[in-house]
Amino acid sequence: MNIKQIDLNCDMGEAFGSWPMGNDQKLMEAISSANIACGFHAGDASIMRKTAQLALENGVAIGAHPGFPDLQGFGRRNMQLSPQEIYDICVYQIGAMFGTVRALGGKLHHVKPHGALYNMAAKDIALAKAIAEATRAIHPELILYGLSGSHLISEAEKLGLRTASEVFADRTYQNDGSLTPRTHANAMIEDTSLAVEQVIQMVEQKSVFATDGTKVGIKADTICVHGDGNHAVEFAFTLRKELLLRNITIKPV
Repeated sequence: MNIKQIDLNCDMGEAFGSWPMGNDQKLMEAISSANIACGFHAGDASIMRKTAQLALENGVAIGAHPGFPDLQGFGRRNMQLSPQEIYDICVYQIGAMFGTVRALGGKLHHVKPHGALYNMAAKDIALAKAIAEATRAIHPELILYGLSGSHLISEAEKLGLRTASEVFADRTYQNDGSLTPRTHANAMIEDTSLAVEQVIQMVEQKSVFATDGTKVGIKADTICVHGDGNHAVEFAFTLRKELLLRNITIKPV
């Protein structure tokens, strides 16, 4: 039997001060890598430390999750920053996470941009290059997570960085391989069984059906499961169970 391997990642540490967000403690038991907010779109210094410590205790690989400086919009609104500004905010955030993990005796594993920054860089070569350069500047062994088939992946590879092509369990796709914008009514897949079915297709058949019915080729090194949904924990464990039943090993990239 052909045994495959996949990484399950989740965006975490997105609380702020006394405001909670997501059940990070329980989700850590289902995933293999965590993308921890670095204070710009969510999180703060204490939450970064606590979430990183939680990941280390659960054997989960730790990633920096830099986003736009937009707490009010949770980093999901487009901002028109220059490539130099993108480089600067990424170095700032990745550097903070790198230091936080090191202080705990751990090692930063990867970088995954957040929200609007992630989606804009997927289609903008200059922004993608700026993020890749910032990642390499902090440490050349860091893995850059990016949307499968996007400029984030290609620009990182040009710089000699290792990459992980990411797919999304609960998001729908357009026929160009991009994610359906969250402003659209059909952006999210609410049905657990349909989301699991999409993941299995992406992992085993290396394809996904777009909202218009087009079959789009895709590469899946890591699967994102969102931690802020109403049934996030239940879904993460259901997906993990289904993957293991198909002899698909779950481990960091």
